Amino acid sequence: MKTIMCLVLMAITSSSFAQNTGKPVKFMNPATVPAAKGYSQAAEIDLGTSKMLLISGQVSFDKTGELVGKLDFTKQAEQAFINIKNIVEAAGGSMNDLVKLNFYLLDTAHIVELRKVRDQFINTVTPPTSTLVQVSKLFRDDVLVEIEATAVIAK
Repeated sequence: MKTIMCLVLMAITSSSFAQNTGKPVKFMNPATVPAAKGYSQAAEIDLGTSKMLLISGQVSFDKTGELVGKLDFTKQAEQAFINIKNIVEAAGGSMNDLVKLNFYLLDTAHIVELRKVRDQFINTVTPPTSTLVQVSKLFRDDVLVEIEATAVIAK
């Protein structure tokens, strides 16, 4: 009887620790954001009971790839957040799932404008962590801000 119980316990234990044979990372390029050229807009990582979404830096391109808000910081920040929102929602989450934001600005004089825009999109009671960096240049001269995001979405 001990031998049978031992075998049953071993079978249960080994099956409960079996790993999912699927890939733990899924790369995403939702149609609601600009087409990515040479990279993915997001990587979704399976964490078991939740999934982590790493979102590439978003700028003020609409889903057709056109710049929104040339020389208008507020419009550019709004479009970047719209892109983040679209990516998070495509993964089944909401902006309340954001846990980290990274901001890259050409000029930190825009920080007040950035905060006003940010607060329209995030949970201001429990805001995500964040980093803000002033940079000397972004990948295009007409881009004023780039925003990266990380979300954790419950399954």
